[in-house]
Amino acid sequence: MYTSRPADFAYHRAGDLAEAVMLLSEDGDARALAGGHSLLPLMKCRLVTPAALVDIGGVAGLADITEEGGSLRVGALATHASVAASALVRERCPLLAETAARIGDPQVRNRGTIGGSLGHADPGADYPTVVTALDGKVTVTGSGGEREIAAADLVVGVFTTSLERGELITSVTVPATAAGSGGAYVKHKHPASGYAVAAAAALVTVEGGSCTAARLVVGGVTGVPEAAEAAAAAVVGAASSDDGALEAAGAKVAEALSGALDDTYASGEYRVHLAGVLAQRALREAMRRAG
Repeated sequence: MYTSRPADFAYHRAGDLAEAVMLLSEDGDARALAGGHSLLPLMKCRLVTPAALVDIGGVAGLADITEEGGSLRVGALATHASVAASALVRERCPLLAETAARIGDPQVRNRGTIGGSLGHADPGADYPTVVTALDGKVTVTGSGGEREIAAADLVVGVFTTSLERGELITSVTVPATAAGSGGAYVKHKHPASGYAVAAAAALVTVEGGSCTAARLVVGGVTGVPEAAEAAAAAVVGAASSDDGALEAAGAKVAEALSGALDDTYASGEYRVHLAGVLAQRALREAMRRAG
């Protein structure tokens, strides 16, 4: 039966990271609470019924955005709005800032966090696709200490990640975009939620008017972000204005997509078709920016 009231739960407000990890580790049914935009609606519908919430909103240092050794380190509690507005992110990794600026609506962008979005692992979320295309890493902290997970290995299924019990995402690291490289993210969004029905993120390097390297990741189509390696390879060596190479890349996208999602808004077949079209657009714009 539908209800707008969540099941009973205990509430803990962590004073620091160590306490948050301890509370999450002690109760295997506890969930971390950051912005709450994904978790609380699920709780109200009783699709998830955690025994306890561990509020990490007051943990110091988890919202910082810094540059370290040519990479950007974004704290897990950085909101979408703060990522979009950060002068450092806009200068050093503009694709990440642009992505954050297009998430949801102003209310979502001012409450939702990058760590919460990645940890929630919604197939239609924007960050998993883009951070994977950027070859990013996610730092997690648990009772056993700190470890890094490649963004490509973080999401393993619909609403499922490779985090272990008691682990908490604490930061996201992406390389700064190098000179001669450019990125683009293109999505067909659901008109109500803004989630991606299908999306493509591209990162390319152009030297002497030709593409020398390319990465292409498709999101929203299957349960995880999919690296379309054959499609990306189709534009390597091509001129940035080579429409034939872009069309060939778009045609190869479907090879990377098996088990496409079906729902009331879009069929799996439609999603796969969209992915090929969006991939061409993302690659074309990324090459333009790189050149």
